[in-house]
Amino acid sequence: MSTPRPTVSRRRPTIVLAAALLGLLAVVPAPSAPTAEAASRWAPAERATIRPGVQMYTKGAQCTGNFVFTDRRGRVYVGYAAHCAGPGAVTETDGCRAKSLPLGTRVRFAKGGSAAGDGTTVGHGRLVYSSWRTMRRLGTRNQNACTHNDFALVRVGKAHHRKVNPSVPFWGGPVGLDVDGTQVGEDVYSFGGSSLRAGAAVLAPKQGSSLGMTGGGWGHLVYALTPGVPGDSGSAFLDSDGKAVGTLSTLTLAPLTASNGVSDLRRQLRFAQRHSGIAGLRLVRGTERFSPLL
Repeated sequence: MSTPRPTVSRRRPTIVLAAALLGLLAVVPAPSAPTAEAASRWAPAERATIRPGVQMYTKGAQCTGNFVFTDRRGRVYVGYAAHCAGPGAVTETDGCRAKSLPLGTRVRFAKGGSAAGDGTTVGHGRLVYSSWRTMRRLGTRNQNACTHNDFALVRVGKAHHRKVNPSVPFWGGPVGLDVDGTQVGEDVYSFGGSSLRAGAAVLAPKQGSSLGMTGGGWGHLVYALTPGVPGDSGSAFLDSDGKAVGTLSTLTLAPLTASNGVSDLRRQLRFAQRHSGIAGLRLVRGTERFSPLL
């Protein structure tokens, strides 16, 4: 089972827990209006079985889908973490050195299951892009990218397109792509679907605060009262405006125990647009209103 990668943050330990919790005490912004994305293309959110938060199984590794993407040809993709398709040890965090399963590997979509099982299968897809494989191929030497560019795409089989909705469960959105990062104390929102919660759906929505950017802008350090658990790897993070800000990559030990390392989606997506060979790759906005009320 895949887990958020354990690693030790190199950030100077100058941020204390009180700063992380300031965002939780801030005034909640007004819900955003529904987006203009053509809802007729997608399954109704309440009936969709493939959407952000869906469980994704690759050669026995369990991870969580983040956002929905499309391309110029109308093909549909669900994003997850590149390390979810890594056959090595869970301590491997350098995507420029770690190995990855080949493109074309079959990925199973499933409902959140119990601790005793993988959940009910709702569809299948194929791994078509991995930042880890791509950085190895390109010979990437930027250590910030090697550590934080943890993003992969699974193309949804045509037979399963009508099961897809791009809205993040519970919160709604995304309303677009965040382009300016997160500030210390800014509220963030996520949804984890790990089966290790054994059906405790109340623990799936997560609200927390950013501890600021890390890795030269490639990552965010985030603290939530219910941190990501094994199986949440890859899950979506929204900023305080409902924009897609990042994807869960690591469980960090410092400066705050059980904080999460979140890879910056803008940088990951830009890298994929340049190097994946998928023409017109773009994030799909949610059909449901973003509402940051826990």
